[in-house]
Parts: sequence; C-alpha cells; structure tokens
Amino acid sequence: MKKTVPAADPDAYVAALDGWRHSLVAGLRALARKPKGVEERIRWGHLVYAVNGPAYLIRAEDARVLFGFWRGQRLRDIEPRLKPGGKYEMATIELREGDTMPVAIARRLVAAAVELNMTLGDPTSAAKPGRK
Repeated sequence: MKKTVPAADPDAYVAALDGWRHSLVAGLRALARKPKGVEERIRWGHLVYAVNGPAYLIRAEDARVLFGFWRGQRLRDIEPRLKPGGKYEMATIELREGDTMPVAIARRLVAAAVELNMTLGDPTSAAKPGRK
C-alpha cells in the first residue's frame, strides 16, 4: 500500500474519495455518526468512531472499503462477513465495488459496538500494562 498524507479531518477524508468509494463511505459515515456520544476523528489515517474507547472504523483503500469493529468477533451473529484479525477481538467487513452493506445490518452493528464499549469499557485498555 502506498503512503499517503492523512486527511486533515473527516470531511476532507470523504471529500478526497471518488466514485463507488465516496458513495459507500458517505453512507456508512452517516450511520456511524448517529449514536449519541460517538466521537469521529481521523486516526491511523482513516475514520475512527469512539465511545468509551474505539468502537468501529471506516477505511477506504484503492480497491476496497473496510468497515471494522474492535469487538467485531462478538458481532458475527449480526453479520457473518465479519472476518477476525488483529488485536482486541477485531473483525472487519471488506467491501469492494458492487458490494452492498444493508442499512439495517450496519445500524445493528454500530449499535452493538457502542453497547459493548459502554458495557465492557475501552477495548484497548486490556492490552495496556497495569490496567484491567
């Protein structure tokens, strides 16, 4: 993957996209921003949504868009396309041109991710020394 300069803010991130990636990311972003108290920011070069720690992300690449969840492995009953990988029970859905993400499923995933963070706390704190 080629290195790029991170977007200055979430609006700039979406504005820099074109075609199917712009449409898909704009739609996911609209759903991702809805839960009360969610914070949207650019982190690690993509859109990250946090409430009581990071909960989910949207990452646009050249040929795909990833919709990922820090505790996504717990959400596979909602969306079986979630593929485990990385730390913190992470799982992501890989969307390519022509793929769809049903609005009802995306809403359920976002709501469940927020609820898990509110119930269980910051998913990254378990990996930090001296924290429970």
